[in-house]
Amino acid sequence: MSSDPWGRVDETGTVYVRTADGEQVVGSWQAGSPEEALAYFERKYEGLVVEIGLLEKRVKTTDLSAKDAQAAIDHIREQVDAHHAVGDLEALKVRLDKLVETVDKRREERKQQRAKQSDEARHAKEALVVEAEELAQSDQWRAAGERLRALVDTWKGLPRLDRKSDDELWHRFSHARSAFSKRRKAHFASLDAQREEARRTKERLVGEAEALSGSTDWGPTAARYRELMAEWKAAGRAQREHEDDLWNRFRGAQDVFFAARSSVFAERDAEQTENLKLKEELAEEAEKLLPIGDLKSARAAFRTLNERWEAIGHVPRDARPKVEGRMHAVERALQEAEETEWRRTNPEARARAAGLTGQLQAAVDKLRGQIDQARAQGNNSRADKLERELEGRQALLDQALKGLEEFGG
Repeated sequence: MSSDPWGRVDETGTVYVRTADGEQVVGSWQAGSPEEALAYFERKYEGLVVEIGLLEKRVKTTDLSAKDAQAAIDHIREQVDAHHAVGDLEALKVRLDKLVETVDKRREERKQQRAKQSDEARHAKEALVVEAEELAQSDQWRAAGERLRALVDTWKGLPRLDRKSDDELWHRFSHARSAFSKRRKAHFASLDAQREEARRTKERLVGEAEALSGSTDWGPTAARYRELMAEWKAAGRAQREHEDDLWNRFRGAQDVFFAARSSVFAERDAEQTENLKLKEELAEEAEKLLPIGDLKSARAAFRTLNERWEAIGHVPRDARPKVEGRMHAVERALQEAEETEWRRTNPEARARAAGLTGQLQAAVDKLRGQIDQARAQGNNSRADKLERELEGRQALLDQALKGLEEFGG
């Protein structure tokens, strides 16, 4: 018979292990000595110790799932409970119980962590849904479209929720994307229609612009080109592949017309500049007629100058008022001289002037007699009043006498 603190072998070769519940049969050993039997089952115990130690390390240092850890614990516990080893089996049970506590704690921590992650994922997805629903109403088609695509990538990176919650949120998210896509599609369909209408309008404008490019009706045609340009701007943009070509044709037609007009106007400007020089020379000749001496010869000379003036033609618009003003000044001087001559030689006008002068002279003489009489009578107040009246009549008489002199009187 052989024994150690944790087991023994009896004379029949039966191996026992000592436990808190008394001795338990480990097995039967017939192949060798009792010492070898104990050594064999002690090695089996050491194997269990090593296996538990490795499991403890895995639980502590790896992400071994609680389910797999518990299965490994149950497997070792079956071996310990089967008493197929010699050693401190109670110590192994205590270690396994502690390991179970550790695994349970880890399971709870992971459960809470998953709950937290799920809650965070729910909030994140709800935020994505809200943003997607806001973007669904946006008219910033490019930016909103790019942002929605980014939200999809973000969604794919988030953990799944429970099926019901995840499906409900995804339905809202997907509906928002679909609504945006539908609005964008309708917008660009409308835009395509508008651009097609713009293309047809601009082709019509190009046709008219090209038809006008050879016109020499400068004023009305230039005005029509301005109207065509206003219509062009109001028409909006055509499709990109047509817009540049249409514009080049439209602009090219205008350039042909305005280049021709500019050439003609340049020649006209040169001609009008020369006309201005000639008219300035005529104005200078006309001004030499002033002051008017011999009215008849001055009138004849001005008539000749005016005929030459009319034959010259147009001058630059900005210079016209000044040069024409010089001629008009000479013309007005001639008219005034003619009016003076007419008054001087008109018998009826002279008779009227003489009659008026005689009447005023009689009135003045009468007032002077009345003043002398009032002074003699000592009525100075009446005399002062009559003198004020005399001043007015005398002024009129002086003016009438001056007019009479103009008639050679």
